[in-house]
Amino acid sequence: MATGSQIRLLVVDDEQSIRRLCMTIGDTLGYSCSEAESAEAVIARLSQNPPDIVVTDLRLPNLSGAELLRQIKARSAETEVVIMTGHGSVGSAVEAMKLGAYDYIEKPFRVEEMRLLLRRMAEKIRLVKENRVLRERVETEQELDGIIGDSPTIREVLRMIGRLKDNRTPVLISGESGTGKELVARAIHYRGAFAQMPFVAVDCGALVSTLMESDLFGYEKGAFTGAVKSKQGLFQAADGGTIFLDEIGELPLEMQAKLLRVLQEKEVRPVGSNTSVSVHLRVIAATNRDLEAAFREGTFRKDLFFRLNVVTVSLPPLRERRSDIPMLLRCFLDRHASGENVQFTPAAMKLLMSYDWPGNVRELENCISRALILGDRERIDVSDLPPSLLTACGSGTVAKDMPLEGGQSSATGLEELERLTIARVFEQVGGDKAMAGKMLGISRATLYRKLKRYQISGGAPVGQEVAAE
Repeated sequence: MATGSQIRLLVVDDEQSIRRLCMTIGDTLGYSCSEAESAEAVIARLSQNPPDIVVTDLRLPNLSGAELLRQIKARSAETEVVIMTGHGSVGSAVEAMKLGAYDYIEKPFRVEEMRLLLRRMAEKIRLVKENRVLRERVETEQELDGIIGDSPTIREVLRMIGRLKDNRTPVLISGESGTGKELVARAIHYRGAFAQMPFVAVDCGALVSTLMESDLFGYEKGAFTGAVKSKQGLFQAADGGTIFLDEIGELPLEMQAKLLRVLQEKEVRPVGSNTSVSVHLRVIAATNRDLEAAFREGTFRKDLFFRLNVVTVSLPPLRERRSDIPMLLRCFLDRHASGENVQFTPAAMKLLMSYDWPGNVRELENCISRALILGDRERIDVSDLPPSLLTACGSGTVAKDMPLEGGQSSATGLEELERLTIARVFEQVGGDKAMAGKMLGISRATLYRKLKRYQISGGAPVGQEVAAE
């Protein structure tokens, strides 16, 4: 189907005059028009560039228009088909509608009649496309399998998951430790067509070097001392589904060569066996290392890198998406203190927002879990947070320049922190919305929405209405 806004029209008829008339009508509507004089010519091009609308005669040489309709719907279900028919074949045209035709039109037809029919079909196609885009947008803008955030970088990650979930293309997920690489791998698997098939996660850094090959590819009975029976490897266990190779950069070069062969041949050979076993699965690998630098240094195979690096999903560190911290905190409070009205002091929130989080989202969750265990589960203050945060940020400046309401020790909600943060940044940039959005790590549309929600106006005191853009 067309990805752009122009409708593609294909006219199929063995009479050139009919084809030219329909194409002329399509041209006046702004469609991209093409023609064919037989069903066979249409079928040959369906898989490459399917049209949006097909207008076909019911009676064609060799294959009929009804058979062409079946072939089109089998290959491109979204293509709309209208049947042209003579008066004596109306019954057959009605039968074609039961097979999925949009409508039929009798020959000879009036130009305006065909024009209205094509317009109705185009409107349906546009509505279907808009609905699909809206569904995808809703899916990507909401929390997805624990991947939480509203920043542009996280939205792009969610869009990538939507594109990758239904195919077996190898995926390489890169990102620092704690950014959620396994969450992304699981989302790709469980949100897609293979969700009912196995998902096998392998921590390559935790594999014992002497047992690595037998763990991954299995072994036959008697292959080595202690092999009293045959055992299936992790690749065979994932057959039909997904194998997730976490920290792929930790594999030794010898094992990288064997992994490359598995990816190329789509088969594994258990230790001690002379027979290979076919495996059909999707490989998702993850790393916190720079694999390009690694293969230049000779510690990672270049051919394996390019085999894995078909599509890359890059996860941003938490320090580059600070605007997501309030949303993450809400999630962690719901997870670890469900139903409890736990609040944060402004000083604690200031510290949480200013810390660089080298351990990323994992470190943030551990921090909140610790605070809930050691605190009174009513209010989280600076004293409840790990000392490392104070050491990194400087205990003497934790609360400096933080706009507080009701004193430093008063509790504030997460929404209040977000309001204060946006107001402070907006004031610092003098009301420049593009600059404020960049500093906060959010899109301009999201910024407009939050400015209106919190009644923040450029350069004016918090509380005034946002001027209409």
